Amino acid sequence: MLVRLFPENPDPRKIRQITEILMNGGVIIYPTDTVYGIGCDITQPKAVERVAKIKGLNPEKNLMSFICHDLSHIADFSAPLSNTVFKMMKRNLPGPFTFILNANNNVPKLLKSKRKTVGIRVPDNNIVREIVRELGNPILSTSVVDEDEILEYTTDPELIYEKYNDLVDIVIDGGYGENIPSAIIDCTNEEWDIIRKGPKELIL
Repeated sequence: MLVRLFPENPDPRKIRQITEILMNGGVIIYPTDTVYGIGCDITQPKAVERVAKIKGLNPEKNLMSFICHDLSHIADFSAPLSNTVFKMMKRNLPGPFTFILNANNNVPKLLKSKRKTVGIRVPDNNIVREIVRELGNPILSTSVVDEDEILEYTTDPELIYEKYNDLVDIVIDGGYGENIPSAIIDCTNEEWDIIRKGPKELIL
């Protein structure tokens, strides 16, 4: 199913429809402030395994990120943050950043790395954040990639739908996506380390 939503004002009825599918173990493709993502409710292990299979990932070996609604939601899943890291994240969220944090016991075992860390995003995109808010749980976040040697990420939602229609339950058309993924910032220590640069500079 292809569902059109507008980032400025996502239709609440369609948001509820999407969250019901997620609650029932569904898998969706959705827009972010960077590339399109494939995801599911992180509390649904079979759905997480389904996403991993679509992407050819091993959840126990590959660090899989998820999306929270806001900074306070992140606190539900991370170990206590230092004041320095908290203030830096507050300055940059929502935004195109994935923060690697020390996970707490609320993070499903399947999503913790062996180092007990987790990647968390709060994208600057109302569609996915409204889905997370309505759902009440974070949703898994792994990028939709393209086999094209030049374009690494598919930005056209209709082309994404053509490719993934038989593999997922819903593709959300939120307009053209970007082709640069989020920056990755390791915040597992007192300070932070930029692992991968993204489309926007970190505000320090």
